[in-house]
Amino acid sequence: MLRRSMREIALDTETTGISPIEGHRIIEIGAVEMVNQFRTGRHFHTYINPEVQVSEGAFKVHGLSNEFLKDKPVFKDVMHDFLAFIGESRLVIHNAPFDIGFLNHHLLQHQVALIPHNDDRVFDTLTYARKKYPGARNSLDALCLRFNINTSAREKHGALLDAELLADVYAEMLGSGASQRNMLFSSTTNQGFAAAMQIHHAAQNKTARDAREFAVATEELLAHEELVNSLKDPIWKKIA
Repeated sequence: MLRRSMREIALDTETTGISPIEGHRIIEIGAVEMVNQFRTGRHFHTYINPEVQVSEGAFKVHGLSNEFLKDKPVFKDVMHDFLAFIGESRLVIHNAPFDIGFLNHHLLQHQVALIPHNDDRVFDTLTYARKKYPGARNSLDALCLRFNINTSAREKHGALLDAELLADVYAEMLGSGASQRNMLFSSTTNQGFAAAMQIHHAAQNKTARDAREFAVATEELLAHEELVNSLKDPIWKKIA
């Protein structure tokens, strides 16, 4: 039986401070597309001129200065592209009230529909981790360490990199192991997976021909996954 394709977006923001009510603003958005908990390679990323000063505390976290941001677009100039990218997909966010609070503050200023903060639209990985691992450290860094996810490129916080790490953490927490399975689709196999994802996006046009192609591609991916799972003592398990 063909599984229904599920699109989700791992999302992170960086800001000038900790509270939009105190005048702080978003300065970076990173959003990473997942289909059935696989990162597809598609993403949205932008820096934003906040038109206010970056606080000293926030600068120490992400390293984004006012000098760097001064020639970047303002929020209203990237807003529609961002909303088009996320669409109606469920958002996966670590400490969702923070990011959703900032995003909705900006959207409200421009009289645009707010992002609903409910279980159908937003999955908060911090809340989930606290329930699943009570008493443990559940920061993004701590969860990456728990799942052996490489964070060597993370010298400072960055919205796109953190969204990519979050996508892998999310998959591991839900038990799909998608971050490990992504490794199986390396080299030539990864090209086939990427092609299937292109067909997935074509299928969003609702044409019967594109939908049939997507179904065939998905069947092939599922057959490959079934084959992989049937192998005894594969080499990647010995080096994992």
